[in-house]
Amino acid sequence: MVKSDKHVAAIAVTRARDWRKGMSDHVAYSLLVYTALQIFMTIKALSEGSSSALPYLALIVLVGGIIPVCRWFEKRWIDLDDTQAFDTAYAPAFRRDAAMLWALAIGLPITLTLLFKAVLSIF
Repeated sequence: MVKSDKHVAAIAVTRARDWRKGMSDHVAYSLLVYTALQIFMTIKALSEGSSSALPYLALIVLVGGIIPVCRWFEKRWIDLDDTQAFDTAYAPAFRRDAAMLWALAIGLPITLTLLFKAVLSIF
């Protein structure tokens, strides 16, 4: 079966990536990963040095603090119009923002854990 140019173009348009939805998905999943890492890494490090509610308060502050940053990443992409949302010229910028978002989501809990352990070892 030979497909017409219109048919091929229609398939390409339906498979095009919506940058707005893609970034929204990255933000949602990165927040889940960030929160899980915070719970299992940073809070464990904090609780080793404190028997109070401070580690849990720190979790709330650290998770609450990352939400505006993630929202900033998402806002940059949500404001695209329908034409821009499927424009392949945005692919490099999307990959850069997604990489920065994931580096922050994974790197920040690790960095904070190392920092907390260093501070606890001093005291």
